[in-house]
Amino acid sequence: MTDMILAQSIDERISNAMDPVSSVIEGIVFYSVPVAGVNLPLIVLWLVAAGAFFTVYLGFLNIKGPKHAVDLVRGQYTSPDDAGEVTHFQALATAVSGTVGLGNIAGVAVAIAIGGPGATVWMIFAGFLGMSSKMAECTLGVKYRRTRPDGTVSGGPMYYLEKGVAEVTGKVKTGKFLAIFFSIACIGGAIGGGNMFQANQATAQIIAVTGGADSPIVNLRWVVGLAFALAVGAVIIGGIKSIAKVTEKLVPIMAAVYLAAAAVVILFNIPAIPAAVGEIFASAFGFGSVGGGLVGALIVGFQRAAFSNEAGIGSAAIAHSAVKTNHPSTEGHVALLEPFIDTVIVCTATALIIVISGAYLDPVAGELGGVALTSAAFATVLPWFPNVLAIAVIAFAFSTMLTWSYYGMKATGYLFGDSEVAETAFKLIFCIFVVIGASLSLGPVIGISDSMIFLMAIPNVIGMYLLAKSLKKEIHGYRADIADGTIAKVAEH
Repeated sequence: MTDMILAQSIDERISNAMDPVSSVIEGIVFYSVPVAGVNLPLIVLWLVAAGAFFTVYLGFLNIKGPKHAVDLVRGQYTSPDDAGEVTHFQALATAVSGTVGLGNIAGVAVAIAIGGPGATVWMIFAGFLGMSSKMAECTLGVKYRRTRPDGTVSGGPMYYLEKGVAEVTGKVKTGKFLAIFFSIACIGGAIGGGNMFQANQATAQIIAVTGGADSPIVNLRWVVGLAFALAVGAVIIGGIKSIAKVTEKLVPIMAAVYLAAAAVVILFNIPAIPAAVGEIFASAFGFGSVGGGLVGALIVGFQRAAFSNEAGIGSAAIAHSAVKTNHPSTEGHVALLEPFIDTVIVCTATALIIVISGAYLDPVAGELGGVALTSAAFATVLPWFPNVLAIAVIAFAFSTMLTWSYYGMKATGYLFGDSEVAETAFKLIFCIFVVIGASLSLGPVIGISDSMIFLMAIPNVIGMYLLAKSLKKEIHGYRADIADGTIAKVAEH
């Protein structure tokens, strides 16, 4: 009891101290304008507009590029002599592990509860646009990365913002400012949304499946946090190679289990599929009986896709920069697959289950909370699924912490002159905050950390626009070399 009172006291102090700051920062980052009675966060418009621009500017490579991307992931264009630390598949798995998570389980449910089934269509469309943003930022990440004498790599927006912007525009101070801005936001987002929030939600799921309010873990959250911290620390101490070795195994398994469960529910409801698909499209264009109509479905769908796949945020470019390649555009192509996996496949599977089951029609659907609504939808066919969902949430949270530790570590290293000492110090701090996140209810701290993640998009997208001409030349030059055989599959050499 004393532990609980002490924890509540600490929670209250943090909340009281952070509430005013959180409100101001969130108000700025997520500033919204009313559109047909629905609030549109301008940061979402900023991200979707970037996706639309690069989709057209790069020649719809989100349609033309995936086939080549699959060949790259399969290693058909990879030479063991290429510079870098991880394979294309490992880089993809690491980046996906940072985005496939609670947003795919909880966020989609919230989107449908608010915007109706039609939000699914606009979520997929925004994910399609996001494929182009990912291609742009990850190509630039590799193009301007730094390779240390020992072969380790540092890359991401902070490097192409500094070096690329100075090289292309001649504005050295502007590039440096944007890079520092991005790095600070990245560190805040890594510690908060990529760490404390994940640890907190995973701990909550463990408590839920071990008795809820009567769980013996209620007053021992710090023990769970310590266990997570030790597990995270054991992996991240080895850097991107160690993280990639874990994520390349964990991500396919957890995605396969989740999608297999979704397939079971869909198969059990085959007769309901035509009506469900019809309701999704009717609602998407404002004709459905449930949801916010055309504008509501569109805005909520766009918002959920932006929050889920992080296209335009710049985070994934940090992981993709470590890939073994001598051609920056290769990883841009691989990155196309990330929003497709995250949004088009996983998020759509969640949405279809919720609509087919009719769980979103529950009068209290909006009050259940995202995870609970998704769990209720799956439980209509698989009564034991909440236990599987709890395992999935824990696995998703763990993999997300691994990836975001790398993002924050590289941002810290950049701020301190690409210092390995600074990166090591960040790893220790990150593990400490895992325990803190599991132990406390976070409230406004999470509001600030979410804001920091989306602040990353401001300097990143500005840099992408400034480097657009150089980017297009890089990508189209690479595709021309593939077409004329200058660059051939490894097996053909």
